Amino acid sequence: MKTPRQFKRERNGLTDYRKRYRLVKSGLPRLVVRPTSKSGVVQLVEFGNEGDHILKTITPKTLEKMGLGIRGNSTASFYLMGFAAGKFAGKSGIEEVILDTGRRKMTKGGRISAAVKGYADAGGNIPHSESILPNNKRLSGSHLKNKDDIKKNLETYKKKVEEVI
Repeated sequence: MKTPRQFKRERNGLTDYRKRYRLVKSGLPRLVVRPTSKSGVVQLVEFGNEGDHILKTITPKTLEKMGLGIRGNSTASFYLMGFAAGKFAGKSGIEEVILDTGRRKMTKGGRISAAVKGYADAGGNIPHSESILPNNKRLSGSHLKNKDDIKKNLETYKKKVEEVI
């Protein structure tokens, strides 16, 4: 009996095709959250016959261009990226999305769950459990070195995102 052929992206540990198939089969747009070592990416993606169609990409550089003074891959920046994606989805008429974490596992109070909370706080509908979301103390950045800046300005940042998008 022959072993089934394994695709290169699966062999290299980049893509979980079973998980991707289940996400695509749902028919819903995906909220793709990818943390990296220095920053991260939050995208709204729809599946099409030609391949994935990226509707919106939000990175910390996008937040800087909006006039926000927050950078890096902190929980607060992921919350704001998710918030911006939620506002964009609301204006685009996207009612519900499904979370795509790729090969990563979701941790309680982590960056991925912060992006989910930001999306939900912006009025987006995404299936999630309240137990995995970070608390407000963590979202305000009280665990960071420059905690005063984020704590004071989180609501201001959210208002700026609403204005821009």
